[in-house]
Amino acid sequence: MARQSHEIDYEIKGESIQIVEVELDPNETVIAEAGAMLYMEDGIVFETKMGDGSEPNQGLFGKLLSAGTRMLTGESMFMTHFTYRGVGKAKVAFSAPYPGTVIPIDLAQIPGREVIVQKDGFLCAALGTKVAITFNKRLGSGLVGGEGFILQKLQGDGKAFVHAGGTVIEKQLNNEVLRVDTGCVVAFEPGIDFNVESAGGLRSMIFGGEGLFLATLRGTGRVWLQSMPIRKLVQALAPYGRNRGKESSSLLGNFLES
Repeated sequence: MARQSHEIDYEIKGESIQIVEVELDPNETVIAEAGAMLYMEDGIVFETKMGDGSEPNQGLFGKLLSAGTRMLTGESMFMTHFTYRGVGKAKVAFSAPYPGTVIPIDLAQIPGREVIVQKDGFLCAALGTKVAITFNKRLGSGLVGGEGFILQKLQGDGKAFVHAGGTVIEKQLNNEVLRVDTGCVVAFEPGIDFNVESAGGLRSMIFGGEGLFLATLRGTGRVWLQSMPIRKLVQALAPYGRNRGKESSSLLGNFLES
């Protein structure tokens, strides 16, 4: 079966705040979320388009529908296509909007050639990758889970890159059950069933400090988890934001100003 996606080379750089640098051959293209580009070398041109380009013969209505569904995930209705028009090779790099780790996923090596991703997890991918939305079948998961009711589905046979907050943990489940803090699930293979369930007894739910609900993953396949979802990062920084500007009204602040 002929490959549909462009074959791209890449290098992930950094430790705790990573970027992905993609190397393009002539006429190779990588697609990315709007605003994700960090730098690009000479000879690479970019164009903002409606849709991911996975269906080149798609009509205007199909493109509008695809763009509209992307807006449901909170993303831009447009995607940026980066293509190298020079000779030899050139590189373009992408970074995520908050500190974390970049996960490379070869969709050709995944059963069904698709992976489910948290709605803001997609960073970039080889042209030919279909970026669509999928609805969580469990309404309860959407109402109380950190992953929400709307998720993203990446389909194809090329390389895709997903962003996660903090450190990434990859686990292989073999007809097993894994319970995770809601919001810490980054992505999972199609053989995994995702749901949200109560954390335990009433006392544990109130005083345990783990929240009222936990994400439950069942089945066989790979799961990617993140140690610091953006929700936790915002909560950790919130006290500093509330105290911002108060130092000028304190004795120490007045002393420093003098």
